Amino acid sequence: MASLNRVTGNDEVGHAAAAQPEIGVIGGSGFYSLLEDATPVSVMTPWGQTSGDITVGSLAGRRVAFLPRHGVDHRFPPHRVPYRANLWALRSLGVRQVLSASAVGSLRAEYGPGTLVLPDQILDRTSGRPHTYNDAGSGLDRGVSHVSFSDPYSAEGRAAALRAAEAAGIPLVGEGTLVVINGPRFSTRAESLDYQRAGATIIGMTAMPEAILARELALGFTGLCLVTDHDAGVEVGSGVTHAEVLEQFAANLPRLRALLVATLAELPVASADELYAEVYGSVAPPFDLP
Repeated sequence: MASLNRVTGNDEVGHAAAAQPEIGVIGGSGFYSLLEDATPVSVMTPWGQTSGDITVGSLAGRRVAFLPRHGVDHRFPPHRVPYRANLWALRSLGVRQVLSASAVGSLRAEYGPGTLVLPDQILDRTSGRPHTYNDAGSGLDRGVSHVSFSDPYSAEGRAAALRAAEAAGIPLVGEGTLVVINGPRFSTRAESLDYQRAGATIIGMTAMPEAILARELALGFTGLCLVTDHDAGVEVGSGVTHAEVLEQFAANLPRLRALLVATLAELPVASADELYAEVYGSVAPPFDLP
């Protein structure tokens, strides 16, 4: 296994905290402030640096590692996020389940801004992004592994989110197909209509390759999505704007936070052996898992 260099202002505290998190949360900067006893941990991986320091702390009675997907200062556009480093670093710290929180557009008129969606399928329309750890040029890879991706999201994670939403009285659309586009631009009206015809119900820019990289690392992966706008082909108007997305995300962030915290409390403790067996069975992956 390739070595990892962790750097923190207090090595003793940083290493102790890094060994404990069981759940990783990937999202915007509106989440890490929720953690108790938070300790920043910098992780260098064989795939370069992560988007930013990982903050390890406690939330809802669980040890959590939070990672800002786009960097604390939002420096990484969706097609430049270091996805491979991010997922690798989380697993190296002990994470076995990941909750991915993101803003999405709606491709259905009835799913307006503020709607929370728990997707169960992905339609990948990205390009040019490194989508795998099967990379002979890395020096880590010893071949290729074809992992199943028929159901990209964790069944246990989705069930936990559904239980949490019901118990907390949080309205949640319990299924949906998320189409992932490259960005950073938004869709044309023709593209939006094409995605609708293909069966997509929401649209975003970051779930791929996050979901498949998590699968290759035998991590349970659950997406929690907040609708901020209707996509261009859904209704007549000027189309979605960046300002609109930011405004709606800020207005509805407390609801997404509440769902995330409630889901954390409901997540079962993941068995590393079971997750590994689910992905690889008796066939070893062509690289050593961190």
